[in-house]
Amino acid sequence: MDPTQRRQPTIGDAQRALAEHFGYQSFRPGQRRVIEAILEGHDVMAVMPTGAGKSVCYEVPAVVLGGLTLVVSPLISLMADQVRALKEAGIRGSFYNSTLKPRVRPEVLRRALAGWYDLMYVAPERLSDPGFRAFAAAADIPLVAVDEAHCVSQWGQDFRPAYRSIQDFVDSLPNRPRVAALTATATARVQTDVRELLGLRDPVVEVSGFDRPNLSLASFELTPKDRERWTVNYARRHADESGIVYALTRKKVEQICEKLQDAGIKAASYHAGMSDKERTLSQEAFVNDDVQVMVATNAFGMGIDKSNVRYVINCGMPQSLEEYYQEAGRAGRDGDPAACYLLWSKGDIRTAHFFIDSIEFAEGVTPAEQRFLREQRERLLGEMIGYAMSTSCLRARVLRYFGQRMTLSADGCGGCSVCTGETAERYLRVERKRKAGGRVYGTRTSLDETSRHERENFSELADDVWVHDGTDEELFQRLRVLRKSLASEAKVPPYVIFSDRTLRAMVRRRPRTAEDLLEVPGVGEKKLERYGEAFLEELWR
Repeated sequence: MDPTQRRQPTIGDAQRALAEHFGYQSFRPGQRRVIEAILEGHDVMAVMPTGAGKSVCYEVPAVVLGGLTLVVSPLISLMADQVRALKEAGIRGSFYNSTLKPRVRPEVLRRALAGWYDLMYVAPERLSDPGFRAFAAAADIPLVAVDEAHCVSQWGQDFRPAYRSIQDFVDSLPNRPRVAALTATATARVQTDVRELLGLRDPVVEVSGFDRPNLSLASFELTPKDRERWTVNYARRHADESGIVYALTRKKVEQICEKLQDAGIKAASYHAGMSDKERTLSQEAFVNDDVQVMVATNAFGMGIDKSNVRYVINCGMPQSLEEYYQEAGRAGRDGDPAACYLLWSKGDIRTAHFFIDSIEFAEGVTPAEQRFLREQRERLLGEMIGYAMSTSCLRARVLRYFGQRMTLSADGCGGCSVCTGETAERYLRVERKRKAGGRVYGTRTSLDETSRHERENFSELADDVWVHDGTDEELFQRLRVLRKSLASEAKVPPYVIFSDRTLRAMVRRRPRTAEDLLEVPGVGEKKLERYGEAFLEELWR
């Protein structure tokens, strides 16, 4: 169909697509404005924190715009999983990157031209291929979405030179599509780079609030030995929950993983020293809930959509507050309460300075530019150190870094270790008592024992309140077992079937019919068709 003859979809069309494919009746804050701007033909710059649902901002338009939406993404290893997740939601997806065998690539492009797909993930390096450019010139492309858009900027922590080719690619197309740049973390300087280097034309800019009210934040100074013991202790007490532990070096990753395994905790490791196959197997084990804890360097995490990560522990200080908040933000993507702990020591600061001094620059970077970039990294590290040592609200400090103000009550945010007066010493003291008396830790803290911040967050989420009850917990675990079985059959991660949050809503609401089940947040028409009968049967058996 000639794109000029196509009816322009409305936000009402987008809302119907959201309900049908994702099971939600309304968009999250920020999503509606971004999607509405895209549908009206504008370029968009969207800065939304991890867990805010950035992907919906291009997935829903891909369904209603027609043609083929291209999503430029650096996450080559995850594209196949992303396509499978789209299929589960009833969206026709594909990918084009170096993992495709050469004989398969022409067939993928042929099918795309024939209208088989709504959306195609493409690695930025592919945009320079003459064959891909010829394909793109012949295709009907209404939207190019640039995921992880901060990768275009040398000021971002994940600079990827191939992103610099995106503007030239877009300008080479016979009909310029809308361009949507999306990122979870970007300072004002990075945002300026993104707009200029991607050639955005008078974009609608949506910078969502960076506050993640469901996340509690804590920063504790501990010796390396104490923080390893603390981490094992914490994972043992939260044995029914998924968590990520970050360490600064490959050696530390292996050490912590071994200590967790020795304590009877199912843990896997992930770092650049492992083979591609080993890393893939570890990642699959984690997202499929076959292991409880992933221990990793910062090589792990970008694009991981596992929604039920209940805690992230950093055993060591990251080099920037952006890097830390992105890693911490991988907790609680389902909106339920989650905990983020920074466990640091003075030695981490020395290590970070060493890393900065050891940076290897690309060929052609002048000595003056090298000096300037090192000074920039030192400035970012200074902000990170300030957060770690802060005696004022951690949440307010993070938000201030990203240019957002926060009004605090008399007793602070109620959701960080500074405002609550929480110490690491308390956990270590409890651990010593446990060792002396042989006492085993119980399950997760009850609602009455949570912080004021968490209690307020629970009330805001109203329908999503989860209080442990024997019967409800037993049913919830049965639904998780069913989900795992169905996910194995479909060869997708369990959270792709339904999130933990959706399962909890099923337990609370006890839907009896397909119509009732469709009212549960996260249950769309496509998943109702595939899985509705199985879950209703389990709910009432």
